[in-house]
Amino acid sequence: MTACQARINALLDHYLPKEEATTPLYQAMRYACLNGGKRLRPYLAYQSAALFNTPAQIIDPVAVAIELIHCYSLVHDDLPAMDNDDLRRGKPTCHKRFDEATAILAGDALLTLAFEVLSQTDGLQSDNCSTNLKLIQTLSRAAGPFGMVQGQALDLAAEGKVLSYEQLCQMHHAKTGALIAASVQCGAIASNASENDLEELHKFGLRIGLAFQIKDDLLDVLGKSETMGKKPGQDVKNQKCTFVTLLGLNTTSEYLNTCYTQSLIHLAPFGQKADPLRSLAAYIVGRET
Repeated sequence: MTACQARINALLDHYLPKEEATTPLYQAMRYACLNGGKRLRPYLAYQSAALFNTPAQIIDPVAVAIELIHCYSLVHDDLPAMDNDDLRRGKPTCHKRFDEATAILAGDALLTLAFEVLSQTDGLQSDNCSTNLKLIQTLSRAAGPFGMVQGQALDLAAEGKVLSYEQLCQMHHAKTGALIAASVQCGAIASNASENDLEELHKFGLRIGLAFQIKDDLLDVLGKSETMGKKPGQDVKNQKCTFVTLLGLNTTSEYLNTCYTQSLIHLAPFGQKADPLRSLAAYIVGRET
């Protein structure tokens, strides 16, 4: 992951407006993307492609697009009309560092730039556009009204309400799981993987996506701001229904382990080549940030 972080940071620096740009919009875009981050989603794309011996440079535009979409979502998620957060990755959120209008436009620009980058076909293992179209379709569906944006809307609508377990899972499969699952799939799509392999990797992605959100819910109760880079207790502040408020700490911890165990089942067909993905699943359930 450390090598992936360095690679993605360099690629983002290349694709984003240059550092010497004085336009607040460009500064905000760079601030939102280059202020740290685990780069977990690009890592998933690289490691998924590695299952099929696809070189990293072929996945670079895909990985950049995924991270741009993720960074846009964080900028908008932090806005006063959404979660109203002051800190992200230990630094002032984009709307606090600049202003609300600039943050909104920066998020819009990052999302649009993602698909410009993704439309570049150079290097993909295909002589036609079908692979790229499938990548664009997969990511746009994961990020849009049937994926992440839908999950954010459900999250906002649920404030102050008690959700059922099924409703909570539906919300987080969309808000968090969709882009994580798409990240895993995109590395395989760019590698021309079979439909069976794509299905197994999609199921793996959904399970670790849900595990990621469950761990977030636990960290919001048990985490510390100095390690998380943001203030804990925001879910209670915003009157959100979480796995912890619904199930309690012990049951939520048990369910986290269940998601982890289930995710590994879908990696069995790939043998030892999937060990980096197995390690990542373990990292997700054990992380403190």
